[in-house]
Amino acid sequence: MYTTSLISCTTLLTQRNIYLIDGTLYRYLWVSDSIKYTQYFFRPLPGQRKKADLRLNRDKVLRRVYEVPALRGQLMARITEKAIQLSLF
Repeated sequence: MYTTSLISCTTLLTQRNIYLIDGTLYRYLWVSDSIKYTQYFFRPLPGQRKKADLRLNRDKVLRRVYEVPALRGQLMARITEKAIQLSLF
């Protein structure tokens, strides 16, 4: 598939990168405002099997989230009258 690297610090999460979590490609959305119980929110890319947003705490992010450098910033959308076509390449 693609070469991946485990996230070593939660401050490295960006909305531009694509992340692999349990075999599904996600895009990072935002972090919650709580200091004590910080939550990180991810949304699956279109075309993925899972459709719901994912909420992970810091420890799970550090254990389960892999960055996919080959797909960094390559998500593009083409909008027509009837459909939206997304491309990763």
